[in-house]
This record gives sequence, structure tokens and C-alpha cells, in this order.
Amino acid sequence: MLDPRLFRSELDWVQQQLKRRGIEIDTDSYQALENRRKAIQVITQDLQNERNTRSKAIGQAKAKGEDIQPLLDQVANLGDQLKMAENELNQLQDQLNAMLEGIPNILDESVPPGKSDADNLEVSRWGELPNFDFTPKDHVDLGEPLGMNFELGAKIASARFVVLAGPLATLQRAIIQFMLDTHIHQHGYQETYVPFMANADSLRGTGQLPKFEADLFTVKNDPTFYLIPTAEVPVTNIVRDVIVDAKQMPLKYVCHSPCFRSEAGAYGSDVRGMIRQHQFEKVELVQIVTPETSQQAHEELTGHAEKILQLLKLPYRKVLLCAGDTGFSSSKTYDLEVWLPGQQKYREISSCSNFKDFQARRLQARWRNPETGKPELVHTLNGSGLAAGRTLIAVLENYQNQDGSITVPEVLRPYMAGIETIAS
Repeated sequence: MLDPRLFRSELDWVQQQLKRRGIEIDTDSYQALENRRKAIQVITQDLQNERNTRSKAIGQAKAKGEDIQPLLDQVANLGDQLKMAENELNQLQDQLNAMLEGIPNILDESVPPGKSDADNLEVSRWGELPNFDFTPKDHVDLGEPLGMNFELGAKIASARFVVLAGPLATLQRAIIQFMLDTHIHQHGYQETYVPFMANADSLRGTGQLPKFEADLFTVKNDPTFYLIPTAEVPVTNIVRDVIVDAKQMPLKYVCHSPCFRSEAGAYGSDVRGMIRQHQFEKVELVQIVTPETSQQAHEELTGHAEKILQLLKLPYRKVLLCAGDTGFSSSKTYDLEVWLPGQQKYREISSCSNFKDFQARRLQARWRNPETGKPELVHTLNGSGLAAGRTLIAVLENYQNQDGSITVPEVLRPYMAGIETIAS
């Protein structure tokens, strides 16, 4: 959530910044609510002061033995007025908060203009594209003979679920373990295990609610729980309502979890295979940092995700998302797109974002600045390190052989009992 003070003192600037995203906010409605809130707040404070004054007078009159009933009647009337004013003030504040919760983050100055992913800026490329002397297959044609079963996934659950069996299940587990070990032992992250369901406060804190509720799977309960769309939600909420000691900063967490997304509105796109599933595995990186270090931390975190692709020798490109393609809560996002020979295109495998203090304000996640001695909002960052299912896809397609077998990347072989090739 953006700082409400910006809307009070720099509303025109906020409007200009949001126009970069192609968003127009109803400044007249906001200003009308804010003006009314200010007026009611003044009335509330005046009524509180008057009640306090009359209550003091009652005490003095009582001490003198005077009749205090008329004074009591006046205070009772003030109490009713005060209650009405406080109720209206709370209602106005709720309306203002609802408006603020629907407004996205201010973009970093370095984010390029643009309306869609077609306007994203390519920053770099890594690796040589594989040169096959045969027509490469996609992961579905490669995977089905090896134990990738979409019909069984649909039978057990519905479309956009998959069952992996035998060496493919082992390969995905090996990918996950390899990523965790690399991030823990080489990049200095603390492994974290979290619930796979979260409450509304947690999802509101990271920005999924209220705007993206349609993308979530709901667990019918009282209170309502949601299946997590990413480990970002529970891991970032570790610091909700916490003041972090400066000596502990930065906090760096890595977490493997399943992720659940309804993909509302996504039907018709990527319906073939494992690209867009309702359930998938991901290794998530989360950093909690001080404001002055968040830009550097963003580059570092993105580099950690890139390292996985480099160790797997998977060609990829790094792109900086344009204004129109940057996510709701993000100030700046890099996407890593891995090359898929079966599709002859780069596809997203990691998204690494700097949220600055946008999530922290919702979460009330703070650190105590030793220079001021006061609590200040932290900056939060996260990124996929990587999406395991899409990494599996990339390994299948980039390491395929003409006979349909898959050469296991060298760095994964220790996790697969030394197996070098997967074949049907």
C-alpha cells in the first residue's frame, strides 16, 4: 500500500506516476473523502475535549455538593454525538483504505514505458542455443512416454493437473533439491518451511487481496483459508507486525512449496502441457532489507536465480518489465526467460521483484534504524529460484536426444543416484 501522506500532500504527483501504468485514479472522490475525514476528525477531537472538560466540571461540582444531574445529562448527550462522529470517522477511513488497497505501487524510475510484454526491455542473454540435427520435440511429446500423465491428473482432479511417475518425478525432486542446496550453501539463504494455506490477513499483506481474490483457491472454513499462490505469501508474513533488529538484516529466506493458482481468465492460453498449471512446485527466494540496500539486493537476488540456470547450462535471457507489464505490488521486476527448443521461444521461468515499502506498509514490517533509534519500514523482495516445473520442462527440451531420451545435466546426477540418461 502506498503512503497515505502522498495522497494528502502530493496527489498530483501520484496521479502522474500511476499514469505510467496506464491507470487513472478518481482524485475527486478521494479528495472529497479525505476532506470529510479531516472535518469529522476535527469534530471528534472537539467533542472529546468538551467531554473531558465537562467531566472535570462534574467532579468539581460533586466535591462541592452541588446538583450534578444537569451536567451528567450534557455529558450523556456529548457521548452520543461523539459515538456517531467516531463511527463516521471509522467508516470514512475504511473507504479511504479500500481505495488505497486497490492502487498499485509506484514504479521505479528505471522501469521503461510500455503497455504489454511486447514492450519489455531485454537486458542480457546467456548461453548458446542448442543446435539439434533433428526436429526438437516439446516437453509433452517427450514427457508422456517417460511418465508425464495429463489424463491421470485430470481424472484425479481436473484439467491443468499432471501426474509425474518414475524418473520424471525423481528428476523434478532432484531439481528442487539442487536449487535449495545452491541457495543455502552458496547464496546464504535460510531454508524455511511454511504452511501451504494462509489467512486473509497474510494475503492482504503481500497484495494478493483484495484485488486478486479470483486467482486464489479458497478452503471453505471459518475463518476462510486460501491455498498459497506462492511461498512469497507465508514467508514474507514472517515479519508481519515485527520490528527486526538491525543486526539481523538482511533476512534471506529460501522456501520450497507447492503453489496453487486458479488461473482465472487464463483459459485458452498455454493449455498444452505443464506451462500453466493449477498446482506446481517452486523454490522461492525472499529478502527483507533496509531501504538503502534494496536496489543492490534486487540485482543480487536476480543473480542468484540466474546462477541456477547457468549451472544447469540452460540458455536464457533477462528482461526488465515495462510499466504496463509490472505487477501490482512491484516497483521493478526482472523476468528470466529460458529457451524452449520445442516452442522455439523464450518462456518465463523466474520473476524477481523489488516491492520497496509497498508490502511492508501493509504488513507493518519494520526495522529499528540505529541512527535514529526509531522503527522504519523495511523493503521486501522476492523471486523464483526457480519454478521447478518449468525448469523440468526446460531440461527435457534442451537435453533431449533424437531417440526421445533425456541426458541428465551433470549437476543433477548426484541427486539421481548417478543416472546419466532417462529413457522409456
